[in-house]
Amino acid sequence: QVQLVESGGGLVQPGGSLRLSCAASGNIGSIDVMGWYRQAPGKQRELVATITKRGRTNYADFVKGRFTISRDNNKTSMFLQMNSLKFEDTAVYYCNALTDIWRRTPTDYWGQGTQVTVSS
Repeated sequence: QVQLVESGGGLVQPGGSLRLSCAASGNIGSIDVMGWYRQAPGKQRELVATITKRGRTNYADFVKGRFTISRDNNKTSMFLQMNSLKFEDTAVYYCNALTDIWRRTPTDYWGQGTQVTVSS
């Protein structure tokens, strides 16, 4: 079992910055990939960025050059630095962990989400 808790969301003006955090606990050693997803009202949840166990990163096109995903050395925390925020970045942001990808059925874990609102 893995537990994920997001924090750092809030209200920010266009062009501003926020730093989201995700604290992981439980069977952390089983986590192969962690990532950030977001869901805006009336839209499907979409991938924002991922980081693998070895530190490789991947970004959605709409955040490239603006957002940076990272993690601490012991892998208990993951971060999303968001710069140059736009109105369309408004969404609930979710922390995700994918475990045991070598198994027949790997498992996804999700945090409860943190609200990011970009408004003037």
